[in-house]
Amino acid sequence: MKKLFFIQAVLLLLFTSISVAQVAKSGYRIANMIHMEGNGSYDYLTMDNATSRLYISHGNIVQVLDVKEKKIVGTIPDTKGVHGIALAKDLHKGFISNGRDTSVTVFDLKTLQVITKIKVTGNNPDAILYDIFSHKVFTFNGRSSNATVIDPNTNTVIGTIQLPGKPEFSVTDEKGKIYVNIEDKSQICVINPVTLKVEKTWSISPGEEPSGLAIDIKNHLLFSVCGNKRMIVTDADNGMVVAKLDIGDNVDGVAFDPFLKRIYSSNGEGTMTVIQEINRDSFQMMENFPTRKGARTITINPETHRIYLPVAEFEDVSPVTKENPHPRPSIKANTFTILEIEPM
Repeated sequence: MKKLFFIQAVLLLLFTSISVAQVAKSGYRIANMIHMEGNGSYDYLTMDNATSRLYISHGNIVQVLDVKEKKIVGTIPDTKGVHGIALAKDLHKGFISNGRDTSVTVFDLKTLQVITKIKVTGNNPDAILYDIFSHKVFTFNGRSSNATVIDPNTNTVIGTIQLPGKPEFSVTDEKGKIYVNIEDKSQICVINPVTLKVEKTWSISPGEEPSGLAIDIKNHLLFSVCGNKRMIVTDADNGMVVAKLDIGDNVDGVAFDPFLKRIYSSNGEGTMTVIQEINRDSFQMMENFPTRKGARTITINPETHRIYLPVAEFEDVSPVTKENPHPRPSIKANTFTILEIEPM
């Protein structure tokens, strides 16, 4: 009888383990692969949930995709070396950071027509943010270690913020704090958007070369994805490191779903790491969902829970030469695609 009870207990434990493993699987699928015209490079993309429009940086243009209809509804031209797109919905304006000509393109959200261009006070504006609290636009300039502050009402530069190193992605808590990753120092800076001052600088060691940044506004948590295959979770109030999580390689972006409480890192190796926020202090790695090599930036529609990643196929890298010591692969013609991923 004891032997029978032992066998039953083992079977129950095995069944429970299998059930837990099944629950832990997030269950995602690539719902659509949306082909996009053009062969230029790509960077950030931004979702407007209200209009179902996806703004996609692509070479020297921004393409606007209706994700419901799966078709391009407009193109914003002359965005040389485009990096990011910020939306000031209350002002009915969008702002695009153009790294190659150190400018910001201002456009009308309804018509997609260009309103003006603004020269920034730095070199290579990369990440760009509209802060709803202060009603200001911030560009984070990668080659000059500073941020340009723009008044979106007048489309004029109103300030410059010096930073301790190379800024990458930024987020706002919508209550008077802006956070930005400092890539070459493995830090996060906290900026006051009213005084335009850096108030605090925190280390995110052991994370190295942080790029993408996301925020859980409700639980006051920051998620930095790093070049050494780590996601560092930081307390947004005091800068304490809450968790150190393993992710995939060649990451550049991260997104947070506030309803599902899930964090997604887009890894250029060809995976998307899915992490469940159990509570403010506990996290569970659910899976490395297979995407495609080169899918390294990401955005999410938190209403539909669908996730979007740009990707393309690449030619072989040219040999290193004196004239071109750091060659980059070119994109194969007609391969630029948006992956639309959904939970099953």
